[in-house]
Amino acid sequence: MADEGLKIDLAVKAFGGVPVLGPLSLTLAPGEVLAVLGPSGVGKSTLLRLIAGLDRDYDGMVALDGRPPEAAPVPGIVFQDPRLLPWLSATENIRAVAPEVTRAEARALLAEMGLAGAEDRLPGALSGGMQRRVALARALAVSPRLLLLDEPFVSLDRPLARELLALVARIVADRGPSVVLVTHEPEDAARLADKVVVLGGSPATIRRKLRIDQPRADRDAGTIRALTTDFGAEP
Repeated sequence: MADEGLKIDLAVKAFGGVPVLGPLSLTLAPGEVLAVLGPSGVGKSTLLRLIAGLDRDYDGMVALDGRPPEAAPVPGIVFQDPRLLPWLSATENIRAVAPEVTRAEARALLAEMGLAGAEDRLPGALSGGMQRRVALARALAVSPRLLLLDEPFVSLDRPLARELLALVARIVADRGPSVVLVTHEPEDAARLADKVVVLGGSPATIRRKLRIDQPRADRDAGTIRALTTDFGAEP
C-alpha cells in the first residue's frame, strides 16, 4: 500500500521486563515532519529505533505505508554521531551504504548539501558541521520516503544548527520525505516540525501533542519563541 504514511500504536516497549515506553499512538502523513521532544533518557531514541525496524521486541504496531518496518523501504537515518568511515572519502562514504549510486551522483548530492569541493576529503579533514552534511547526504542516497534524525544537531553551536535546520527544511520542500526528528532542543522543533510530541514519565508516554499550522518559511523569531514556550507548558 502506498502513501499511507507512518502509523504507530505501541502498547509497551520494555527492557528486561521493565516497561520504558508506551502506551502511545502517533500518525504522520506523507511529507510531514514530526519532532519528538523530552528529557534525556526518556525514550526518544528508543522510539526512533522501533520506527527504523532496528528493534522489533515490543508489543504493538509500527507501519510505514501499511507495512512493518522490516518490510518497508529502508529509511534514511542520521545519528547523533555522523558515523562516517574514517578511511573513506565523503563520496565513498555515501557509496558504502548505496553502492548503486554512481560517483557522479554522490558528488552531486554532496554539492546539494553545500559540500562542493569537499567530495574527496576524508572525514578527519572535515569540520563537525561538514561531517553532519555528509551524514545527511548519505541518508538521502537511499531515496528514502522516511528520514529519521536522531539529535543530528547536538553539540553544534546555534548558528550552525540553524543552517542545518534550514537545509533539512529545503530537503523536505524539494524531496517530500516524511521526517521524524528526535531532539532535546525546542527551537529545532519550532523551526522544522509540523507536529510536535513531548514525551515524559516512566514508562514514557505522550504528555503533549501539538500541531503547527504556520508554514515554516513564515515562522519569525517571535513565533519561534512563542512555540518553544508552548512546548514546555503543562498539559
